[in-house]
Amino acid sequence: MIDLFKAALVITYKDLYSEWKTKQIISTMLIFSALVIVTFSFAFDPANNTVKAVIPGMIWVITIFSGILGLNRSFLSEQGNDSMNGLIVAPIDPSSVYLGKFLANFVLVLLVQIVSIPLLFILFDFKMVGNIGLLITVVLLGTFGFISVGTFLGALSANSKSSEMLLPIILFPVVSPVVIGAVQATKIILINFENIASAYSWMKLMTAYDLVFFVICFILFEYVLEV
Repeated sequence: MIDLFKAALVITYKDLYSEWKTKQIISTMLIFSALVIVTFSFAFDPANNTVKAVIPGMIWVITIFSGILGLNRSFLSEQGNDSMNGLIVAPIDPSSVYLGKFLANFVLVLLVQIVSIPLLFILFDFKMVGNIGLLITVVLLGTFGFISVGTFLGALSANSKSSEMLLPIILFPVVSPVVIGAVQATKIILINFENIASAYSWMKLMTAYDLVFFVICFILFEYVLEV
C-alpha cells in the first residue's frame, strides 16, 4: 500500500512539474473560465439581484467545462513517445496510475477554482450570506466526484480517435448526480442559508457518490489500461 501511494505521488509530481514547465493546460482552463465569467458579467446586469441566482450554476459550469479541458489532456499527453506503455509495463500497481492522475487533475481544477470563484464574486458584486467553510466543503466534494469519474473515463476514451468529443458524452450522464447535488448545495449556502438542513442532505448524497465511484474507478482502472 505504501508503494502504491509513493508511485502515485511520483506520477502526480511528474504531471504537475510538466504542466509547470509548459503551462498549456492550466492556461487554457483559466482563459476559458475568465471568458465565461466576463461574458456573463456583460450579458447580465450584476446589480440585478435576480441575476445573482445564476452564480451557483456558473461556479459549476466553469468547474465542469474547464475540468474537461484538463481531463482530455491528462492521458493524451502520455501517448507521445509511448509513455502510456511505459506506465503499463512499469513495476507498479496500475491503480497508482489512476491515483496519481486523479491527484494531478484535482490540483489543477482547484487552482482554477481558487482564481475563478473570487473573480466571479467580484465582477457580480456578490456578497455571500452563508458559511465560507461549508462552501469550500461543497466545492471539494463536488470536484472530488467529478474528477474521480472524469479521470477514469478520460483513460477509457484516450485511445479513441475522437476522444475530445467522446469524453463529455460519456462523462455527463455519470456525473449528473454529483453535479446536481453540488449546484443545489451551493445555491442554498450562497442564497438560501436558512434552509441549510437541505444542503446537508445534498452533501451526504455527494459524499456517498464520491466514495462509491472513487472505489469503483480505483478497482477497475487496471482493466482500462489493458484496453
